[in-house]
Amino acid sequence: MCGICGFTGEIQDRDNIIKNMAKVITHRGPDSEGFFNDDYISMGFRRLSIIDLDSGHQPIFNEDKSLVINFNGEIYNYKDIRKELIELGHTFSTNADTEVILHGFEQWQEGVLDKLRGMFSFAIYNTVDHSLFIARDFFGIKPLHYTQVGDHFIYASEIKSILQFPEFEKKFNYKTLDNYLSFQYAVPPETFFEGVYCLLPGHYLWHRDGKITIQRYWEAKFNPDESLTEEEAIDRIEKVFEDSVNAHKISDVEVGCFLSSGVDSSYVSTYFADQKTFTVGFDFGERYNEISWAENLSKKIGVDHYSKLIDSDEFWGSVKKVQYHMDQPLADPSCIALYFVSKLASEHVKVVLSGEGADELFGGYTCYNDPRVFKPYHRLVPYPIRRLIFKIARRMPAIKGRNYLLRATHPLEKGFIGNAYMYDIDEKRQILKDPSLATDPSERCRETYKRAQGYDDVTKMQYLDINMWMVGDILLKADRMSMANSLELRVPFLDKEVFKVASTIPTRLRVNKKNTKYAMRQAAMRHLPPETAQKKKLGFPVPTREWLKDEKYYNIVKEMFSSDTAKKFFNPDVIIGFLDEHYNLKEDNGRRVWTIYVFLVWYKIYFEDDKVEGIE
Repeated sequence: MCGICGFTGEIQDRDNIIKNMAKVITHRGPDSEGFFNDDYISMGFRRLSIIDLDSGHQPIFNEDKSLVINFNGEIYNYKDIRKELIELGHTFSTNADTEVILHGFEQWQEGVLDKLRGMFSFAIYNTVDHSLFIARDFFGIKPLHYTQVGDHFIYASEIKSILQFPEFEKKFNYKTLDNYLSFQYAVPPETFFEGVYCLLPGHYLWHRDGKITIQRYWEAKFNPDESLTEEEAIDRIEKVFEDSVNAHKISDVEVGCFLSSGVDSSYVSTYFADQKTFTVGFDFGERYNEISWAENLSKKIGVDHYSKLIDSDEFWGSVKKVQYHMDQPLADPSCIALYFVSKLASEHVKVVLSGEGADELFGGYTCYNDPRVFKPYHRLVPYPIRRLIFKIARRMPAIKGRNYLLRATHPLEKGFIGNAYMYDIDEKRQILKDPSLATDPSERCRETYKRAQGYDDVTKMQYLDINMWMVGDILLKADRMSMANSLELRVPFLDKEVFKVASTIPTRLRVNKKNTKYAMRQAAMRHLPPETAQKKKLGFPVPTREWLKDEKYYNIVKEMFSSDTAKKFFNPDVIIGFLDEHYNLKEDNGRRVWTIYVFLVWYKIYFEDDKVEGIE
């Protein structure tokens, strides 16, 4: 796992510029660095050595040095592709997977992407015609950002690297704040930095003759096989997942595994006998502490287990560092827990496997039950009346049934914008200093839902989450928090071959009255105790709502909400009102308060503090 960066065009002191761009992402690759410069381009690289430790340094050239690559990721089928390329006459100078991509591109151009199995972002430069080709993996496991500044095209694994380019003018993107307040993350391809974009998953980009063209090469399309029996589905899942885990364990260094009490990481961990697993928890009872579950499972499957209990002050003291590493504000509090478990694991191994992606591919989120649960209400109560009930329910105290009335009001494509829904358009108009910024978040989902036409409602929700939530939240935090600790994180559920199977599982075997992620749980039950395989979905619970009822942390947030920074964007009386409601137990506003607080912390780091990189 590595960090890459580069820029095109003529500029003075280019050697120092590319070195500075690489320096701020040293955490992605502390083992070594490498650079390539000619009159047209500068390319930088930071390496975390995992495969071919001795000779896999980058940048790497093809035989005649007409092509040069810098690459971030892992290709799990590189040996098979390498063999095919040698038979086609290619000569290799290393045993690294990086060189396989390079020769594959030389042989097949964009077609090499169809052959790869793994996670990746890379840039290939043609020294003859000065074209630049960059690409990102199928699901967006590895990041890639880019911008155009005059005649300069700039790319990097992290935005903080782009900020080092001297001619880049840092400007805040107000449009992204609007989306963030609803989704809790910056919705790709937009970022909080005006003019900086993330290359979307399954896309490649050509930069030729000063022009940018972007093309989608892969899409997660579902094609359920309704003839599939339950037993056949379980057999297929078990077989492909075992193959994927074994592929993801390929490494020249030791590989460990994250472990919670849930089925996803637990299923992965069953393939780790005599190896290491890692868990963190909080001192707030079993709901916020999965360590005992993980320890018991570790004993049963025969692995060495390491755990850490995060105390409250430690958590709050890390918020600034975490948001620095995120590049953009992310209001998912589990990113901080992920930072600590990554730090713990990095003390013992260089690579870990984790369970990200299982919920999106196999239907694991509790909200995927909503279409079935809301159906009777939608059938009996016309939409205009449901909207009237919604307005009344919003004014009611938090009594049983109120949440159902709020969530069940709208049809799917109006009401479901992903796993997190913080503020709707009316609430954003209320809290924003400039209410004209507020938009309906469902409009941001319209194009994605359009591509999902023909799917049933559950599959539409999965498709939306794969293309938005997973990219903007789940995989962003997985990459940034692991890389902040120089740890490579691999996700065997997010594998092309696994998705081929997942895409064929009928909806009735994904989500039903018995459970979410039904067929996958049944496959896991062949390897896990039933109480683990069938355990209710919890996510990575963090006690932010409990902390905000504590005077100490309430005052920390209130001070931020009263600051000049807050007054730039929000109506302080309104957001402090939300905080007070939560503190006085009148309304559970914990996540919504946290969303604003995290944004303000992030904004101070990147737009008000003198030296951003000082937080590293």
